[in-house]
Amino acid sequence: MTRKIYTGKKTTSSGPYSHAVDASDYLFFSGQTAHNAVGYSGETYDIATQTEMCFAHLKDVMDEAGNTLEDVVKVNVYLTGMKHFDEMNAVYTKMFNEPFPARTCVAVLELPLGADVEIECIAKRSLNK
Repeated sequence: MTRKIYTGKKTTSSGPYSHAVDASDYLFFSGQTAHNAVGYSGETYDIATQTEMCFAHLKDVMDEAGNTLEDVVKVNVYLTGMKHFDEMNAVYTKMFNEPFPARTCVAVLELPLGADVEIECIAKRSLNK
């Protein structure tokens, strides 16, 4: 199988993975952190800023794939502690309109590069694409 992949213009990967893989009617977007920015040099950010940057990176890759957040059907959010839940949610609710996509949010021991939030998603290919 040959994979059709997408990468963003302002997004970099921190390992051996594709930012998004086309699976016919669905696109699978790898988890993004604030630290996936091209030129990231070790800055630390609060949870709201990290969450905004996760979505900015996802949107960057979605643009390349011809999709938008409106096409997202499932989101997985990884936090380094549930103490970050409310602050992440405050940003999350600005990114999507109701009805919201299905979502899972879990706390993990740690994330790559010292991030405190990572967001991945699945999108349905737009009907008008």
